[in-house]
Order: sequence, then structure tokens, then C-alpha cells
Amino acid sequence: MVVNGAQQQDQDRLAQEFVQFAVDAGVLRFGEFKTKAGRMSPYFFNAGLFDDGAKMGRLAEFYAKAIMASGMEFDMVFGPAYKGIPLAATVAVELARLGRNVPFAYNRKEAKDHGEGGTLVGAPLKGRVLIIDDVMSAGTAARESIALIRAAGATPHAVAIALDRQEKATENGQDVDHSAVQYVRNQLGLQVATIATLADLLQYLQAQGAGGEMQQHHERVLAYRQRYGVDDKA
Repeated sequence: MVVNGAQQQDQDRLAQEFVQFAVDAGVLRFGEFKTKAGRMSPYFFNAGLFDDGAKMGRLAEFYAKAIMASGMEFDMVFGPAYKGIPLAATVAVELARLGRNVPFAYNRKEAKDHGEGGTLVGAPLKGRVLIIDDVMSAGTAARESIALIRAAGATPHAVAIALDRQEKATENGQDVDHSAVQYVRNQLGLQVATIATLADLLQYLQAQGAGGEMQQHHERVLAYRQRYGVDDKA
């Protein structure tokens, strides 16, 4: 999709609004946090703290707008257990409100042996499937979703996430030159839509003005990106 100047401005504005929303909601925090890769990160994004109706509704708005702005085509949405389940449901509601009504489905971690049975719940998986999740750390969850979708005879087509950390993924405990998002896009062949990126977070922190706590956070996050960040063009 070719993005013109006005579209880019809209996407940048949406990203900045989302970062502010995440900070206000206590979902995006600053300090010292250990990541799954064992790195000490100066920020932490915990989508599980979008924990009431108002926050989930606002979050779904951001997802739906980012998805619509991406121009990606899809026939239904899928939420991987567990965090992806409420995301897929609320985003499907918001997409319908915006005039794009599509079916949604999700999976269980354990197969059910009574009632309808199986691991999949909701609409039958078919056509081009958009996977909705919070963040992408290693691409593992995306690979699991892809396998489920293909096993059902549908096509894994795209992924939508809230935040792209734009940092090196790890394989067998070693840093690699690509991020999880780049891996899913380039190696697995799926389109990826994000509401905001680490670059957007840095822009937000810089815009808070010189001096004070936010400048210190900016310096730490920038240093983290310089150490673990990926080449955006990769």
C-alpha cells in the first residue's frame, strides 16, 4: 500500500494518541523490566492492563483504525488464546461499527471433549484470516496461529498488533538481525499492521520536552534501541 503525506500524518497522529492512551492507562510503564529474551528493558507494555470496558473499547478503536488505514484485505479475524480472544471480539465489534462486518473466531489452549468439542470457537475458519494479538516477541504465537488456521483449510493472511518493539529477535538464545515482525512479514509472508512502534514511543517521549523524568526515559529507551534495535529496512 502506498501511503501519501496526509495518510502518514493520520497514522502518526493515531500512533501518538495511542502511546498517550497506553501511558495514561498504566499499560505502558517505564523503569527496569526483564524481557523474555533476558534483556533489561527501560519500558514495559502489558496489554492485560486494558482491563475495563472503557479501555477495551478505546483499544479496539485504535486497532480498527490501524487495520482500516493499512488497506489490508481479509475475510475474518482470529484471536489466539488467551490475550487475543478479547482483542478479536472487541475489534470485530468496532470494525462492524465502522462498516466492516466480518466473522471472528478464537482457539482454546486445551481441546474440549464435550459439546461442540475441538479447540476452535466462533465462526468457521475460512478465507483470508487476520490474526489479532497484543505484541510480537518471537513470532512463536504467530506460527502457532498459522498452523491452526492452515489445518482448518483457511489462509493466514495478516497480523495486527498494538506495539512493534522494533528490536532483534532471539533464536536459540542468540540475537539475530531481524525483529519478530520482520520475520513474520518477510519469512512467513504475512502482512503486519501495527498501531504504534518503538520509534513512535521515542517521538512521544521527546515531545514531552527537555528536562525532567520523560527526558530520562527518552535517553534510556534510545540507548536500548541503539543496542537492540533492528534496521527498519530489513
